[in-house]
Order: sequence, then C-alpha cells, then structure tokens
Amino acid sequence: MKSKATSFDIAHMAGVSQSTVSRALSDSPLVNQETRDKIKKIASELNYKVDKNASNLRKQQSQTLALLLFEDPTNDDSLINPFFISLLASITKASASAGYDLLVSFQDMSEDWHAVYEDSNKADGLILLGYGSYTDYVYKLSQLEEQGTRFLRWGAPDKAHPGISVGSDNLQGGYLMGQHLISLGYKHFAFIGEADIGAPELLGRLKGLKKAMRENGLPPDSVLQENAISTELEGHDAAQRLMKRVAQDEQPDAIFCATDLIATGCIRALRSLNLSVPEDIAVVGYDDIQISQFSLPPLTTVRQDTLLAGQILVSNLIKLIHNESVEDVTMAPQLVIRESCGVKL
Repeated sequence: MKSKATSFDIAHMAGVSQSTVSRALSDSPLVNQETRDKIKKIASELNYKVDKNASNLRKQQSQTLALLLFEDPTNDDSLINPFFISLLASITKASASAGYDLLVSFQDMSEDWHAVYEDSNKADGLILLGYGSYTDYVYKLSQLEEQGTRFLRWGAPDKAHPGISVGSDNLQGGYLMGQHLISLGYKHFAFIGEADIGAPELLGRLKGLKKAMRENGLPPDSVLQENAISTELEGHDAAQRLMKRVAQDEQPDAIFCATDLIATGCIRALRSLNLSVPEDIAVVGYDDIQISQFSLPPLTTVRQDTLLAGQILVSNLIKLIHNESVEDVTMAPQLVIRESCGVKL
C-alpha cells in the first residue's frame, strides 16, 4: 500500500523547506505567489490533504503579543535604553487598544528564544527591540522566518536583514543635523558612536552628516570618529579619547553623538577639560529622550516618534498574524533645536 504524502515530500520536490510548504498552503503573504502556485500544484499531484484538525490547532491564537527586549549595557540595573522605555510604553498602549495582552521578556543572545516562542504558543507574534549588532542574531531571525513565526523588529530596513522592519530614516536624521550645524557656521566635525554594518542605525546617522558636508563643499573624510556604545560612560570616555588625540588647533568645533546618552557623557567630559558647550564646542545627540530637555545645556537632537512607532509595530504585527501583506516602514525624523549648539562666530 502506497504511503500517504506528507508536507516533507512536497518540500523535497519543490526544493523548499517544510515550513515554507505550510505557509504556502495557508496562503501566507510571506511566500511569493509563484512559489505558492508551484507548491499547490505539487500538493495536488500528490493528492495531499491538509490535516484540518492539526491545522486548526496550530491556528489557535492566544490573543497575546510578545515583546522581546535584548539587554543593553546601562549605568544602572535597568538594562533598558531609555529610548526603548518610551517605545515600550507606546507598544503596551497600542496592544491594549487592539485587544491584545503584551508579554514582555528580556532575551539573551545565547538563548534559543527563536525556537522557544515557536514551540510554546505563548504569543501569536513577536516584536523585537534592542540596540546592538544585528549580525549577532541574524541567524535566529532567519530561523524565525523559516518557521513561519510572525515577527517584526524595530530597526533600519535592510535587504540583508530577515523579516519586516519598522524604523526611523537615520540617513535623513543625520542629514538634517548636518545641514543645521553647517548653517550655523560649523565646519569641523567629530562623530561619537559605533557606525558599521552591524549597527546600521548609527551608520546611517554618520552617512547623513557626511552627505550634508559633501553638498556644502566640506570634505566628508575629515570627520573624526570615536566608537562608543549607547551609555553616558561610553560617551564620556570616547570624548576624552577624542580630545587627547587631536591638537588644540585641530579639535572639532561640533561633535555629533549617535545617541543622547552618548551626548550627555560627552558634555561632562568636555567640562572636565574646561571646555564650554556650545561656546568652545557644540554637542548634539539623537533620539530626544527625556533627559535631553534637562541636560545643561539642553540638547539639540533628532526626535524619533515613539508613539507612532509603537502603533505601527502593533498594527502591522496583527496584520501579519492575520496573513495580510506588510512591508518595511521607514519613519521621518524631526530636528529638535535647543541650546547645545549656537551660531559659530
């Protein structure tokens, strides 16, 4: 007697994974139409029938969303960047408004959270938040995608990055800040923050600054750079390293910090070197977290709309859960002008 065809048989003949077969047979938008048609044709030829009971069991929904926070190095025990605290509040409110509970959990990169959430049915979909090099967890995102898990991440849209992203236009944000500083007469810039392929958000901010410089006839390669992760202490230490390695007549007249936390530490370091902000050196940041309004001087920065971001993350994840089509979203940033940079005399 001939054995009954399985989804693994279809996967082998179609040259795809078993999870792709499952998604295709349920008309998931995560599988393109051509692949869906190919898989359905093979299924028909094999007289394959979906096990309705198993399918219904898998489709049972918990009416819960999971928010996975990756631990950030901080100067306290919170392990949460203040920017993400604001975003967390927005996501919580948006989830409640949509009738979903929100499960919030810290994750460690060494844990198999990508498998745990697929198997446990704790949540109908995942939202991923956290700074850091996406190269550290890109494999796990690929696994989530392979398993058919509905997930979104906050971060810069990137063709090499699995899944759907919601993020701010960091290139435009850096460009707005660069144009503003140049319009005030600043010409010699430094950038403090990690800016490489593993941190595309921060890299975009630096590229935006260089774009503004290029358009205004300033050499973009002249930007001094010091790496720093997003903490006040890192900003403080990076600023001290920066000032020690340049002669007095070569020091920057404006420092663009990749985050407000870095900028806060940078200002303190400059004060320890008897340099005034903005009289001697302008300092600007990015994120517009609450402390930026109350720093001395108040910080010129770039705002990312966390209220809107939370609403988009939740609404788009719910669309994914219901097999609706969703695309990357890039949000427009806003320049916030305060007192940490003035007209360059």
